[in-house]
Amino acid sequence: MLWAVVAGSLGACASAQGADGRPLVVTTVAPITSIVASVVGDQARVVGIVPEGINSHTFEPKPSVAKDLAQADIIFMNGLQLEEPTRKLAEANRKKRTELVQLGDRTITPEQYLFDFSFPKEEGKPNPHLWTNPLMAKRYAEIVAEAMSKIDPRSAAVYTSNLAAFSARIDRLDAAMRTAFATIPDGQRQLLTYHDAYGYFALEYGWTILGAIQMSDFEDPTPKDVVRLVQQLKASGVKAIFGSEVFPSPVLDQLSKEAGVAYVDDLRDDDLPGVPGGAEHSYLALMRFDFITMTEALGGDPLALQQVDVSPVVPDRAIYPQ
Repeated sequence: MLWAVVAGSLGACASAQGADGRPLVVTTVAPITSIVASVVGDQARVVGIVPEGINSHTFEPKPSVAKDLAQADIIFMNGLQLEEPTRKLAEANRKKRTELVQLGDRTITPEQYLFDFSFPKEEGKPNPHLWTNPLMAKRYAEIVAEAMSKIDPRSAAVYTSNLAAFSARIDRLDAAMRTAFATIPDGQRQLLTYHDAYGYFALEYGWTILGAIQMSDFEDPTPKDVVRLVQQLKASGVKAIFGSEVFPSPVLDQLSKEAGVAYVDDLRDDDLPGVPGGAEHSYLALMRFDFITMTEALGGDPLALQQVDVSPVVPDRAIYPQ
């Protein structure tokens, strides 16, 4: 993971913060970093600390990250128990005045929590993947703008303007999603995935979640679970199931063969397309990629999604560990 390079880069940014007077903003997973960067622009330094393409549920930050958390002026996390090792490190090292903003916890109430195959209710951890519902991601951006305006009131007008531009992009993506999904044949808007990352998306857009392969303990399902899923797939009539481009799944491959459905293995939960600084390296591009992939595999027309502009609304100079 080239942690020596990453840690050095973070430290350099942190030390430079005092020189130019801009706030230092620390974030966690790449979608959160991208959303924050869309609001912040050049008014602050944005540093992500969770590498892309890694399991954020179990990621243990190295002690060197503590220095960067200690120098942060504000910390944005998804919350809802997604990044618990990172949260604990942040709580132990942040300055007393530094706010730790858990975006998911401020977006939905406990009554709105979703529990599912990967996040069973008896374990008490709700599904934290709110950002796969773009309308919830828009709320994330609103919370970011509000919080940044409090710690940096001189730039409040810029944060408000950037928020408006980002929100407009979200609204266009939302409209394109609804148009594209309407072209998917009846009965095909069903998802069986590697990881239960699309519950809030499904609730908003009228999809059915059939299940997920990755269990709450991050182990493979039992043979009994596999048999049940094969039967469920055959009964559903769905054309395709979806895996992760980060975590290849032999179980999904087995399921597809036994149920006679296509296996599409390149969905992304929190690994942005392209490279940092590129036009395709954004939260919006991540969502467009996933929804085009779903639409095509299930027999729909993705044209409306393909036409959505997903480039960053402002230059994205955030640090994304790779």
